[in-house]
Amino acid sequence: MTDHERESGLTRGDLARATGCNIETIRYYEKTGLLPDPPRTNAGYRIYATAHATRLRFILRARELGFSMENIRGLLGLEDGAAPTCADVKERTERHLADVRAKIADLRRIESVLAATASRCSGAEVPNCPVLDAISGN
Repeated sequence: MTDHERESGLTRGDLARATGCNIETIRYYEKTGLLPDPPRTNAGYRIYATAHATRLRFILRARELGFSMENIRGLLGLEDGAAPTCADVKERTERHLADVRAKIADLRRIESVLAATASRCSGAEVPNCPVLDAISGN
């Protein structure tokens, strides 16, 4: 790739470094349509624009917040080709928040059971273990 071709954008490796995203993940997001295919140079190199980096950072942040690929697609307006309204985004976010809260409640129940079970275990080198008994339903 010539210096001129490289000056006009980022290579996939540059995009990966700039965003902290794995190259394979970038390929996956392209394949699934979350990240649009970049233009190519005459030599066939993909050249990513600043808009690609911005969109990829959005996708990565949404994934960090636990949004599903489907929800990210909706947030980006890819489902029906129209930009989502603030009301659409709020509805998706509130549904996701309800799911997160339900998972937190489940994790708290699991934590309680595990803490109670672990407290009954002596940790001694004996064949009987209350943790294994609890897991097996005894």
